[in-house]
Amino acid sequence: MSLFERINRDMIEALKAGEKDRLAVLRGLKSDLKYKQIDKGDDLTDEEAIGVLASQARKRRDSIEQFAKGGRDDLVKQEKYQLEVITSYLPKQLDENELREIVARAIAEVGAESPQHIGAVMKVVMPQVKGVADGKTVNKLAMEILAK
Repeated sequence: MSLFERINRDMIEALKAGEKDRLAVLRGLKSDLKYKQIDKGDDLTDEEAIGVLASQARKRRDSIEQFAKGGRDDLVKQEKYQLEVITSYLPKQLDENELREIVARAIAEVGAESPQHIGAVMKVVMPQVKGVADGKTVNKLAMEILAK
């Protein structure tokens, strides 16, 4: 079953169970996937669908950060719930140690010696961790390792 079909099935279950908040999130995801499918002009692969979901998760994380700064705890709670629903469809995220290994290998591969080489490192790392790690976290780890 494709990711798109899974979201559709779960949307119907949420509707039947009266889970309004979950249903709203799933409808939004379905809409985002449909827009991407129309842009592509063909059905999405699961990798492409994961890319869309990862993008939505990143937007929620950014919103959580901004709402927390603004003291809007009600909106933080809402965004966290949405993020939880979205991440349930994403593959298991890499932990920090696994991510450090990948970043360290990329640094050695490109011969990066300082934070000025972060772009080259990110070019190597991001395709490897697409959908299983957040770009901000990767960047933070790479800067941390390169600053040593």
